[in-house]
Order: sequence, then structure tokens, then C-alpha cells
Amino acid sequence: MPESDYPEETFLKFTTTPIPGAFVLQMEAHEDHRGYFSRLFCRDEFQQHELDPNIAQINVGLSLKAGTVRGVHFQMAPHADNKYVRCLNGSVYDVCVDLRPDSPAFRQYFAIELTRDNRTMLYLPAGCGHAYQTLVDDSEIMYTTNQHFVPESATGVRYDDPAFAIEWPIKITEISETDRDWPDFKY
Repeated sequence: MPESDYPEETFLKFTTTPIPGAFVLQMEAHEDHRGYFSRLFCRDEFQQHELDPNIAQINVGLSLKAGTVRGVHFQMAPHADNKYVRCLNGSVYDVCVDLRPDSPAFRQYFAIELTRDNRTMLYLPAGCGHAYQTLVDDSEIMYTTNQHFVPESATGVRYDDPAFAIEWPIKITEISETDRDWPDFKY
């Protein structure tokens, strides 16, 4: 019988986080001498976990220098979006900030290291801000959104806003003027 490149079962493992609706996802890899095969996304598995499986956009971002911070970004209603993030190369400290006033985790954040090798992903629900810091040079992420980018709805909160007290793991080396200049969070 020929060897199959596509195993019958390739599942994602979903783990809850302290942020309601945010999940850490781990790919179950089927490895052999050639490498591995795994599932990155499955509409049915997302629906079983009551997550929106719709994908409107797939975005990539490359940061050249370790210590680069991007974010904290989000889109306001009615264009608030879910994000599903994976590191394609390098290593990032990925952050989900709960900005939903009705959430029990309001103003709290959850962070996790995403790397190509650990095959870990983060799902952020609408109403949460997203940021990340690169831990090594030439780090690249990919993320999906369930809404199209609408510039008029795009906004952010400052990466160092005391309302969130995000602890960045390494010295910040690069940040955009826009991200540095977001106003204090109003709550």
C-alpha cells in the first residue's frame, strides 16, 4: 500500500486562555523522514469551539530586527475582527489585550511565544487588541482576519500604556511613530 501524504486525521488542539474567547492552538504534526504534515485550519473544528471560521483576509508581516514591537492594534465595531496568528519564521512574543468592557478579563493581557518550530498559534476574538515583539531577527508572522481592513475603523492603544502593563521580554529596538503615539487608554 502506498504511503499517504495526507493522514486521515490531522487535528488542532485548542487550549483556553485567561482571555474569554482567546485560544492557543497547537498543530498535531504527522512526522516522518521527509518532515511533517499538519492541519493549520479546519472550519469544522473552529465551529465546534464556537469560533468564527470565516476568513476575509490573510496578512503577513516581516520584522527585520529583534526587539521590534508592532501594535497594539484593533478595529472598532462594526468592523471589529478576529485574528488567527502563526509565526512562519523566527520567534515572536504574541500579545492579546482584552479591550471589551463587559469581559471579566477587561484590560488584562495574555501572551505566548510563537515560533515556526513550536507550531503554536493564537486566536484572538473581536474586541481584543493584538501586538507582538520579535525575539530574533527576520521574524515573520501570518494572520487571518474575519473582516476586511477598514482604515476608518483601525485604531490602537499604546504598547506601554500603564492600563495594561505589558511586560515585553526583551529591550524594544524598533517601534513605529504611530504605535508610540497612541493616546492613553480611556476606560
